[in-house]
Amino acid sequence: KEIYTKSCIACHGGDGEGAFPGVPDFASSNGALSKTDEVLVDHIINGFQSPGSPMAMPPKGGNPNLSTTDISMVLSYIRKTFGK
Repeated sequence: KEIYTKSCIACHGGDGEGAFPGVPDFASSNGALSKTDEVLVDHIINGFQSPGSPMAMPPKGGNPNLSTTDISMVLSYIRKTFGK
């Protein structure tokens, strides 16, 4: 939760639905969380441009200090909190 709050919430929102148009909705049953962990970890590590989004997510959400463990923990938190 701490990592999400510090590194993700500004764009993805407290409810996981995206803070502005084009940001993936984690709460949608066919949204970003329908992808595999492998794909999502790649998107987090390398950044990702969602179709229709005016801007790309920067690598590691703009936090270069995130470790692989941090990324796994935040993905687990996102799935538990917002996944269907």
